Amino acid sequence: MNTETFLYIVTAGIISLALAVFMYGFKAKHKSSLRWVLGGLRFLTLFMVLILLINPKIKSQTFSIEKPKLPILIDNSASVSVLNQDAFVLELREKLKDDKALNEKFDLTFFSFGEEFKEMDSLNFKEKSTNISKALASLNELFKNGIAPTILISDGNQTLGSDYEFSSSKFKNPIYSVILGDSLKYMDLKIENLNTNRYAFLKNQFPVEVILSYSGNGSVNSEFVVREGEGIVYKTKISFSERENSKTVSFTLPANKVGLQKYIAEIIPLPEERNKTNNTKQFAVEVIDQATNVLLVSSITHPDIGAIKKAITSSEYRSFAQKTPAEAVSVIHDYQLILLYQPDRKFENVFKEIQNLNKNTFLISGSKTDWNFLNSVQKDYKKQITTHSERVSGVLHSNYGTFAVGDFEINSYPPLKTKFGDLSINVPHDILMTQSVNGIQTNNPLLATMEEEGRRAAIWDAEGIWRWRAESYIQNQDFSKFDDFLGKLIQYLASNKRRSRLEVQSESFYYNHAPIKIIAQYFDKNYQFDDRVSLNITIDNTANKNRQTFPLLLKNKFFEVDLSSLEAGKYNYTVSVSNENITRSGSFTILEFNVEQQFLNADVEKLQRLSEKNDGESYFINQSDKIIKDLLEDNRYQNIQRSEVKILPLVDWKYLLAILVLTLSAEWFIRKYNGLI
Repeated sequence: MNTETFLYIVTAGIISLALAVFMYGFKAKHKSSLRWVLGGLRFLTLFMVLILLINPKIKSQTFSIEKPKLPILIDNSASVSVLNQDAFVLELREKLKDDKALNEKFDLTFFSFGEEFKEMDSLNFKEKSTNISKALASLNELFKNGIAPTILISDGNQTLGSDYEFSSSKFKNPIYSVILGDSLKYMDLKIENLNTNRYAFLKNQFPVEVILSYSGNGSVNSEFVVREGEGIVYKTKISFSERENSKTVSFTLPANKVGLQKYIAEIIPLPEERNKTNNTKQFAVEVIDQATNVLLVSSITHPDIGAIKKAITSSEYRSFAQKTPAEAVSVIHDYQLILLYQPDRKFENVFKEIQNLNKNTFLISGSKTDWNFLNSVQKDYKKQITTHSERVSGVLHSNYGTFAVGDFEINSYPPLKTKFGDLSINVPHDILMTQSVNGIQTNNPLLATMEEEGRRAAIWDAEGIWRWRAESYIQNQDFSKFDDFLGKLIQYLASNKRRSRLEVQSESFYYNHAPIKIIAQYFDKNYQFDDRVSLNITIDNTANKNRQTFPLLLKNKFFEVDLSSLEAGKYNYTVSVSNENITRSGSFTILEFNVEQQFLNADVEKLQRLSEKNDGESYFINQSDKIIKDLLEDNRYQNIQRSEVKILPLVDWKYLLAILVLTLSAEWFIRKYNGLI
């Protein structure tokens, strides 16, 4: 409180006292005791009113002791159980939790991780994947403003995410690694990796690449085989030595019948091997009769063409070819979908051939598009002809009902370039995106699909699609969001199948260590997306006839169900709409592959390097006493005394108002009681 405020308060006290004495000392003629009481109440009332007008600020300071944080990050993946370390982890957790000296010095918090990082409630060591880098990054964000040495209890074997040894370089606190396992290396043959296409075409050969590895002493011989059912479809002898401990085997297999073909790859285990689970791996290929053939016709070069090609060919189910207008005329009949990129007058014969063959089309316009020609050569859409161009952003229509768009957001995507002018569509159509100029949404279509007399078409009225694909990578670290969106659009346009009010999307097979999700969209009779319904999926295991029903949850503008809890096997499913006689059925297969069972040892050296680079120490699980001792004796971690200063204006102090009301009421009551009013 400054001197000026203090003088104001003293003056307020003198004025209040003077007025109270004047009113009840000189003028009043009642008894002296009553005058003292009433005068005192009047003094308090006047003084508090003046104090409220002055409104001094009350300053208070409090002190608190803050202990350093000690987050404990525990690996909850299945590999911990495979290495027989689960009991030791539970014992160490209880020891850290119950140590009095450690709890006096640190504020302990426990977290667990597998595929996801979360605050620990219980440990079951059943997580199907391990993402150490994500767990460390989440912890770093959580404790970025304080002292928080971290205990990482893990075997160091990561199956998802970026390399944690390098991504943890931005970690600001020391990391103390507790290694689950030993440093001994056992003799082991392993299928390190197996790569093949997801789809193959009938009567073709599809490639398979297998990376095999060996750890141990001396030289060994084995055999690598691939089985389909009871028969062997490929076999070769393999030799390893200490120096030549990795081999890559490449071969092809025939695709002789349509449908899902399942295989088992195996490297015959050695008699001395302890872990034989990693000697086999299941894989599958879906054999299809023919690909969706897409032809892109363009007379110019543009980065959009490369982005479109990459998106279309991201699925082996689709093939892509690019031709000039002159080259395209004679081959149009070989393709299900013709993609016309920025047409000009060179496309005249192309349009004639498309009309003769009644082909589905996808037109992309831009600054090089000749709209004089386009307006004259077809009647589906027209655009005002100007010489100006503009930048437009896209706005997704939530009620788009032609096909299921899925989880695709474009709110932060960069603007695209288009010719200025209104675009009108003259045939039955559905707008997927409209244009937005400087944040103001217009009614002008950016992307629309059309369907008339068994023919499907689409128009994307802007160039710069490559920017959207690049932005998809920036936001998601891969191109899958954009590629999936464009793939669904291509799939719809390349087919003449009648549209359905219930659209369901699923894969023909999944691996059980990866997410297993099925999505669906339901449309009303006007083909507008309807989020008010309830969708359920019934799953039937074809082997044991076990039936389960799950609800599909609404997520943005589609419904989704996560079936990752299902065991390996073949399943039939039916998606149904509550109170509607509408269903969609299908089937899928879950292949057995537990990536967490592939490890025989802890990654000791990597965990040791992690701790060394982050100013920590590494320990084995049996060194729990040393961990606690080192943390207690480390002088870097000390209590911090924090002071908090609060400045409160007196007008905000509600008790002063209560006292003021009380003094006024008391004075009025006493005067009333004594007949002075």
